[in-house]
Amino acid sequence: MTANDAGLNGWIILDKPLGLTSAQSVAAVKRILRAAGLKAPRIGHGGTLDPLATGVLPIALGEATKLAGRMLDAAKAYDFTVEFGSQTSTLDAEGDVVATSDVRPTAEQVAAMLPRFTGAQDQVPPAYSALKVDGQRAYALARAGHEVSLATRRITVHSLALAASSPTSATLSTRVSKGSYIRSLARDIALALGTVGHVTMLRRTQSGPFTLAQAISLDKLAELVQGAELEQAILPLMTGLDDIPALAITPEEAAALKQGRKLLGHPASNGTHLAALGSVPVALVEAHQGEVRVLRGFNLMKE
Repeated sequence: MTANDAGLNGWIILDKPLGLTSAQSVAAVKRILRAAGLKAPRIGHGGTLDPLATGVLPIALGEATKLAGRMLDAAKAYDFTVEFGSQTSTLDAEGDVVATSDVRPTAEQVAAMLPRFTGAQDQVPPAYSALKVDGQRAYALARAGHEVSLATRRITVHSLALAASSPTSATLSTRVSKGSYIRSLARDIALALGTVGHVTMLRRTQSGPFTLAQAISLDKLAELVQGAELEQAILPLMTGLDDIPALAITPEEAAALKQGRKLLGHPASNGTHLAALGSVPVALVEAHQGEVRVLRGFNLMKE
């Protein structure tokens, strides 16, 4: 890819390394682009990962940043390991031990418990989370020594399975709805088994339509950029909308949508669509009883 960044609209699916925050990962991608002489476009990520977590982190470039919110709402999948016998303040390996137990459940006991944690359920988020309490981040209050009380939230665990086990731990695979905290899930499973536990490994394997099969490391990204092969790392903007039906439109309709005008008397079925002029995405639209209105417009059409 040339130094002209006009085509930098799409997704880089990063395999986030251990130790970096999501914001630091975005900053690292920006540095890689700038080092290759590319002016960094608008850039953001589609779903926070803890520093101790690795895996799928969708990085949105240019017009794809308008879809980052959809990634936040998307279901996500994880592999995680629960170490039994100790619970920490952060519910992961970073915190201080706050409770211990001599109970070590067997693999059979863990597997038998998992159906109880599958489906819709109420969950209490970790005190060390980015949720706000009276205008302040919960983790900031917790680190300052304040007692943090967070309200339960309704989540859905779509699937939960035992992947591996040892005498002291269990590795699980799960797919969950937005707003789910894996650290809380691990805590609750351990408590239900009559012990305590914390997460020692957390890897996101899927975020919305994106999987580990599409993810690349920061080193690989830098290698592709330096070799003028960035296009190999960028997925089209439309990839983030694989679950949205396409709506073919005419040039006149495209011009109207680009101006924010509604299409009236349109035969589109009710629901959300990706309006496209040929292969060019024009807008994310909502159709209802013959009226098509813009939800998100994309500036990808040539004047």
